[in-house]
Amino acid sequence: MDEVLQLPPVAAAIFLVIACMIYQLGRWVSPEGHYEPDKHLPYTGGELPLSVPTQHSYRAFFRLALFFSILHIGALVLSTTPGDVRLRRLAIVYLAGIAISVYALSQQEE
Repeated sequence: MDEVLQLPPVAAAIFLVIACMIYQLGRWVSPEGHYEPDKHLPYTGGELPLSVPTQHSYRAFFRLALFFSILHIGALVLSTTPGDVRLRRLAIVYLAGIAISVYALSQQEE
């Protein structure tokens, strides 16, 4: 029986049942709430939300994500480069390429 309880699917099912029971217990002991019309609106620090919908753009996020991706991959490649003199020269060229890429990504768009 102990071996069956240690199987991952069985243990996951048991924990899922326990989590559902705890959730139901929490619903049972919680006080009855009242409906708020603004409940599903985004939190704006106590101010009313803007009536005009904003246009979301992920352009700045993608630039930032690419910026950090280049930095992290560059750090990984440079940290795993062997100490051979010829490979150190190649690592310096690689580092210069990373520096140019990061500089280009950090410039503001006009």
